[in-house]
Amino acid sequence: MKNGKKPTKRQKEIIKQARLNPDNWLVVKNLPDELHIVHRETGRQRVIPA
Repeated sequence: MKNGKKPTKRQKEIIKQARLNPDNWLVVKNLPDELHIVHRETGRQRVIPA
């Protein structure tokens, strides 16, 4: 798996709308219709519709 990147301001808003704390998540893949994120500590992956 690739290393995640810090989310941008727009991505942080999308993560907040999914009721997650953006400080705990890194962006792995940014697609037009979804955002793939991974948790900083546990490595758990999620896909959020954008």
